[in-house]
Amino acid sequence: MGMLDGRVAVVTGAARGQGRAHAVALAAEGATVVLADIVDQIATVPYPLSTRADLDEAVAEICAAGGSAIAVETDVRSSESVRELFDQVDARFGRLDVLVANAGICAFSEVDAISDEMWSDMIETNLAGGFRCIRAAVPLMKRGGFGRIVAISSGAGRGGMRNLGHYSASKWGLIGLVKTVALEVATAGITANVVCPTTVATPMVLNESTFRIFCPELEHPTLEDALPRFAGLSPMRVPWVEPEEVTRAVMYFVGAAHTSGAVLEVDLGSSANRT
Repeated sequence: MGMLDGRVAVVTGAARGQGRAHAVALAAEGATVVLADIVDQIATVPYPLSTRADLDEAVAEICAAGGSAIAVETDVRSSESVRELFDQVDARFGRLDVLVANAGICAFSEVDAISDEMWSDMIETNLAGGFRCIRAAVPLMKRGGFGRIVAISSGAGRGGMRNLGHYSASKWGLIGLVKTVALEVATAGITANVVCPTTVATPMVLNESTFRIFCPELEHPTLEDALPRFAGLSPMRVPWVEPEEVTRAVMYFVGAAHTSGAVLEVDLGSSANRT
């Protein structure tokens, strides 16, 4: 028996990377998991986003392991799209127990070069998208008297980072939002917490556009070129963590009944430099 037998979970940005790892772990603990993802490209994102094939593959992976999962195409930038997602969850399952607000994008630019479109896509996806999902999830969780909300922020939500003003703003804002939610639902059987990962080995990071930021002197930098640059960012001198490392933090919050309003940093020691 798993700790989530009979529970229903929604994971956004679940087609690949961190979101898929979180969905797989939730399903392994017995939850029926709704995997939501945009499966489309956003113009201001400099790397390929997930596809419908990625989303279907994630669902197939869970089902092949004996779990239960469905896929729903969702654009968290759209209130209508988010509302349709949670209406479908309610109509099909009649409950919602876990939300992992993971959907997010990244792009690099100095602040004075960030366009209105870049700013809007970043904030609408990473911050407003999380807000829309939490807003839709809370009434369903209140009705059931149980809920676990986990939002995925970032180490960039705990300290400034060059070329990431819009990204950092979105991730800092997410922390403030979730702390407020934790207070508002504190007596309803619902917890709300945040995980702040360091660099994670996902397509968001492992792409040439990111490598160029870290190796600006190279025309076509490779993973091997960028690896020592990433390693230099952390006290542990490790370039990144795997998605499953972040998932362990997510699952801690999912299983903790009396931890709420907390931020857990999975950051290769970088939090030691922050107050």
